[in-house]
Amino acid sequence: MPLIFTLAVILLLIVFISVIKLDTFISFIIATVVFGLLTQMKIPDIGVSIKKGIGDTLGELALIVGFGSMLGKLVAHSGAAELITGKIVKVFGEKYLTWGLALAGFIIGIPLFYNAGFIIVVPLIFSIASLTKLPLMYLAIPMLSALSVAHGYLPPHPSPAVIASQFGADLGRTLILGIIISIPAIAIAGPIFGSTLKKFDIKLENTIFSASESSQNPNPPSLGVSLGIALLPVFMISFFSIIKNQFADNQIIQLLSEPYISMLISVLAAIYFLEVRRGLTVKETSKLLEESIKSISPILLIIAGSGALKQVFIDSGTSQYLGGLLVQFDMNILVLSWLIAGIIRVCIGSATVAGLTTVGILIPLVQANPSVSKELLVLAVGSGSLMFSHINDGGFWLFKEYFNLSIKQTIRTWSVMETIVSIVGIIGVLILEKII
Repeated sequence: MPLIFTLAVILLLIVFISVIKLDTFISFIIATVVFGLLTQMKIPDIGVSIKKGIGDTLGELALIVGFGSMLGKLVAHSGAAELITGKIVKVFGEKYLTWGLALAGFIIGIPLFYNAGFIIVVPLIFSIASLTKLPLMYLAIPMLSALSVAHGYLPPHPSPAVIASQFGADLGRTLILGIIISIPAIAIAGPIFGSTLKKFDIKLENTIFSASESSQNPNPPSLGVSLGIALLPVFMISFFSIIKNQFADNQIIQLLSEPYISMLISVLAAIYFLEVRRGLTVKETSKLLEESIKSISPILLIIAGSGALKQVFIDSGTSQYLGGLLVQFDMNILVLSWLIAGIIRVCIGSATVAGLTTVGILIPLVQANPSVSKELLVLAVGSGSLMFSHINDGGFWLFKEYFNLSIKQTIRTWSVMETIVSIVGIIGVLILEKII
């Protein structure tokens, strides 16, 4: 019965989110209460589980996601993102342009959440297409594949950050391994797959943007400052993750090794170097930071809702039951994790929801397999959560409408790209499993 109840609740989520179009946070809370009642939990216990799940899940994550949103806002507003793209394109030239766009997309995608990154890079893609007369899809897919990989694989993006927290994975190690896997995923799903799309005849005048609409900041920071600020959290989190065990008694090193401290320092650096030094006041900059927090509130609520459902899975004994069933499958736990996340992603549409829902199912199985790399497990779930985006995913429609594609064309481009990212991701995870 617990298995039937679990499938029923996932189906209920699919109906609420994809069919009825109910708010995702509300859908999670309703599904959580329904599941608690189905498993005969006492009503007061359901309430306790919901509060515990939300509190435990958000915790440090609210700081990481919040600071990440602030950093992304400042990188975008200052013109640093456009400057990075322009310089990389200039360095790579037309011959290797798609590789330059992929690199630019990855650098921009690290500090920016996917939707924000998409809105920023799309006008740049149109501008480059107008100047070079190259096919739009040929240029768009490399850049957007890099954004997608960063969104699904790398902390401090919400889904991988939450999954790492729930599994007890080291965030810095997850980031390092994620970057390693990202390289082949972006290369194959981006420039290599993109090179097959030169015959897609999408007219610039039929799309939302024209070249003139890519407005560049008249007073951007320098390239060195732009790159340094965009990549500062990556350097800090990775560096302190490596050295913290060697300085276990050094309280300052231990404090700096906390990911939220790295994010805070990165935001403070961005405030000064990207805004204040260019003439904005602290008050004006703070207004930008307020706007960034408003934009991530729905994401935090979705994460909170998934935490509530996960906790009811655990407190009702269902996670333990499902873990016992999954242990019986003669399948690599990393592949199984990828498969579960992929199935939920195809059914629900949201990569974030797919990844977070998978965590609640997998926790007891992870506890039963202490030797499995928690960091690789995060990446397996993350890559699975990107599988075959289609009509129930907001990203699918964002891509379709901005580039004025038919549904068939969007599936042949966007959906295939996302699937390649997912498959290459799990292959990379399995290769790393043999090496480390």
